[in-house]
Amino acid sequence: MLKKLFLSGAFAIPFFFSAQETTVSESRVSIIPSVGYAWRLAKMPEGISKESKDYIRGLKSGVDVSVSAYYHLKGNGAVGLKYSTYFASSDGRISVQNSNGQIVSGFVSTKDNISFIGPAYMFSNFKDETRHKLFYDIAVGVITYTTKTGSVKGTGSNVGLEANFAYQYAISNHIFIGPKIGLTGGALSKMKYNGTTVDFGEDEREGLSRLSLSAAATFRF
Repeated sequence: MLKKLFLSGAFAIPFFFSAQETTVSESRVSIIPSVGYAWRLAKMPEGISKESKDYIRGLKSGVDVSVSAYYHLKGNGAVGLKYSTYFASSDGRISVQNSNGQIVSGFVSTKDNISFIGPAYMFSNFKDETRHKLFYDIAVGVITYTTKTGSVKGTGSNVGLEANFAYQYAISNHIFIGPKIGLTGGALSKMKYNGTTVDFGEDEREGLSRLSLSAAATFRF
């Protein structure tokens, strides 16, 4: 009797594991939020005062936040959507030339925001049996700039590009964490200030490119 039970169990074991394998589904979706710091790459204007330079430096670095959602294809590729945003603010005294040619100065406070959203493609080794995870992604979409100084609000948008590379350590099969470096590119040839459109010259375009360093987490479902 025991021999028959043993033989029956041995015969059933392969089917048991086969049934287990078919019930374990592969993670197909990855959500990747990140938070860090970024530096704008546009050059400082020439011929301005030290006070104006200090004021502009406050707007050239700030907090960078992003979130991406990807659906994994066969192989190592994935497609999805990426959103990122940059915040910076600065207070200081600046000097400008008025319509009469006179130099006037005053204390100003400015808040800047640069946002990007667009479809993205990611290549990763998330499916490999290793705790050391790597991914890079690239996205093309819309980059939007909003700046507000006192009662004056400026807005503009254009086509933008974003690319990232990251190393992450898998603390479980569904959660990875690690550093990420990113580059966002874009520029504006015109903006609206309180509803009035201002066109910039070729050498006066508003550069929105920035380099970011962040801590990123991946959650797989």
